[in-house]
Amino acid sequence: MSTHASNKQAPHPLDPLRPEEVQTVSQTLLKHVGCPAQELRFKVIDLAEPAKVQTLQHLRHKGPVPDRRARVYYHLKGSQSLLIAIVNIARKRVEKEVETPDSQGPVDWHEFELVNKACNSHPEVQAEVAKLKLPRNARVHNDPWAFGTDDPNERRRLFQCYMYVALSEDPEANHYSLPIPLAPIFDAHTLELVELQRLPMGTGDALDPETQAWEPVKPVEYSANIMGNDAFRKDLKPLQVIQPEGPSFKIFGRRVEWQKWSFQLGWTLREGPVLHDVQYDGRPLFYRVSMSEMTVPYGDPRTPYHRKQAFDLGDSGFGLTSNSLSLGCDCLGHIAYFSGVRVTRDGEPIVVPNVVCMHEIDDGIGWKHTNFRNFKSSVVRNRQLVIQCTATVANYEYILAFVLDQAANIHIEVRATGIVSTMPIRQGLQVPWGTVVAPGVLAVNHQHIFCARVDPNLDGDEKNTIAYDECHPVIENPEIDPYGCAFKVNSTAINKPGGYELDITKNRTYKIINEARINSVSGKPHGYKLHPVPSQMLMMGPKTFNYRRGIFTSKAIWVTKYQDDELWAAGEFTNQSREDTGLAIWSNREENVKNEDVVLWHSFGVTHVTRPEDFPVMPVEKFVMSLKPANFFEVNPSNDVPRSSQSQNQSTLHTVEPESCCRPSQITIWDYFGLFSMYQDSINLQISLTAGSCKVSPEHVYFGLTLPTDGFLPDNTL
Repeated sequence: MSTHASNKQAPHPLDPLRPEEVQTVSQTLLKHVGCPAQELRFKVIDLAEPAKVQTLQHLRHKGPVPDRRARVYYHLKGSQSLLIAIVNIARKRVEKEVETPDSQGPVDWHEFELVNKACNSHPEVQAEVAKLKLPRNARVHNDPWAFGTDDPNERRRLFQCYMYVALSEDPEANHYSLPIPLAPIFDAHTLELVELQRLPMGTGDALDPETQAWEPVKPVEYSANIMGNDAFRKDLKPLQVIQPEGPSFKIFGRRVEWQKWSFQLGWTLREGPVLHDVQYDGRPLFYRVSMSEMTVPYGDPRTPYHRKQAFDLGDSGFGLTSNSLSLGCDCLGHIAYFSGVRVTRDGEPIVVPNVVCMHEIDDGIGWKHTNFRNFKSSVVRNRQLVIQCTATVANYEYILAFVLDQAANIHIEVRATGIVSTMPIRQGLQVPWGTVVAPGVLAVNHQHIFCARVDPNLDGDEKNTIAYDECHPVIENPEIDPYGCAFKVNSTAINKPGGYELDITKNRTYKIINEARINSVSGKPHGYKLHPVPSQMLMMGPKTFNYRRGIFTSKAIWVTKYQDDELWAAGEFTNQSREDTGLAIWSNREENVKNEDVVLWHSFGVTHVTRPEDFPVMPVEKFVMSLKPANFFEVNPSNDVPRSSQSQNQSTLHTVEPESCCRPSQITIWDYFGLFSMYQDSINLQISLTAGSCKVSPEHVYFGLTLPTDGFLPDNTL
């Protein structure tokens, strides 16, 4: 294990802020505002990335190091308005300050705790809870949710506190399995109770005249402490990842080199890990690759669930909610960890260790070919480098990973897990928009729609083009296709920004191409192709706030012309937003995107129809989008990977019976070909083992045939 936070060297222009930089920023802003520390409440201090042009000039040794700057979100005491400041760290100067009275900033941990405590301690809430007549050992919990939107005139900073009960003293008790029908609304600035809202427990909005006594049910637990040792299977043997010579990666500050790959590992409170300046074998590929945004709209029409829509990056942040990962649990093998920094409400930096883990994995066979004439196999294992974080956004977990492989592919992988959001329902009832996952517990159907952002610079050129390919049958023409079997690929360059669809009926694929660089073998432009995640897009209609707040969810593909600071698909502020201020605007500009500095966005996800098997903790649901070279290389980039061998892999053989695995009588070539056994005696079957021993994996066994040369076998038998 190794841990990388910061070092004494000057930071790279795209490195995350260091603790001492956060301290400088908060002190500079306090001095600029001219108020006591207790009068100013910090929400976010994060890197304000330098202009792309300046950064590339510096990376190419053609310009100076750009100044380090920070973006700050903060409030002044007594004001509900969010303020934004850009602070030059080296010069200790506030360069820009903007008030945004119509926007709500993201949630911070201190605010979350304040609202949580205000809800649990409020006399009216306690009086309503008392009507439930809960058992004496019951502990009441609440999850403050960003309020959402159903009123365009609402300007207060609101949280809806969904409430639950735990019946065990164990702090890991699953309160999500015991939801109660109360959801008070609080103003986060004043901590005042706005409305003590009760929840419907039937098929419509109708409420009971009064809160009814709670019907006891048994909780569904997941904690090992509560379940006890006897609850777990006993037939699982250890599986360990051993790297006797250490990893194949090298780390220099936050610059990572792995085989032919190199990149700068960034991290933001909003996005979590970010890949900058991605290169393969010294050839630039991408300036920036990140997860830009995601939203989770719920499909329950009852009040207040119609407002229930989380933007888990914009409202909270994958970086802010990142776990401190534990050795031997989240990642296996030889692990490198990277830390992050967040800020307290007073402007003090907090180092969060191990928010990103990096390790190598074996992903099975990378490629293989067996020469059928002598049955000699060439096998290459698919070694991958995984850069991973886990964000816990209240009940849900998202495991975000960037995966690099030896064939020059980049994969962006998301695994959704955690606990589905639950709500109370009368026992025995069912509704069409969800599933009862435990007695009295409803999990509503919902969607998870992510948006990845890809900023290319293939071979170092900022000017690229997004094109889409479609496969079509050749129109019947006897001179060209007398047998009617041909099909062709039509390629169309995208000239204008906008949103675009996938079409599996035409095998429509999108690719980034550099028309200034032509492959010497294929004669086609250098490119990288997007292998998307075909997904159902947002099901809410265009008139809904769900749609208007996140228009990126309406199309699978978006193309825009690059501009600095256009990083987040739904815009900078999503908390209680009323409209999309991101792709909805950028994709409608009248400008050319062909052979320009372009950005490719891919929206994907899942429509989650809940099931009892998702409870108490949901098995991971995995989505993988990939960027793969298309005419970028002359041959398979992994052709030079050493072939797989037993001497390297040190596999062991499991035998069920004491018989030798190498007895020739047990294997005949006729078993392999399925031919008649009448010719069996004329075959001299030779079995060779790569390690000269039976203790090898079956994939390392190959067969050699010696056939008679006197024409004994009929012609064309083999």
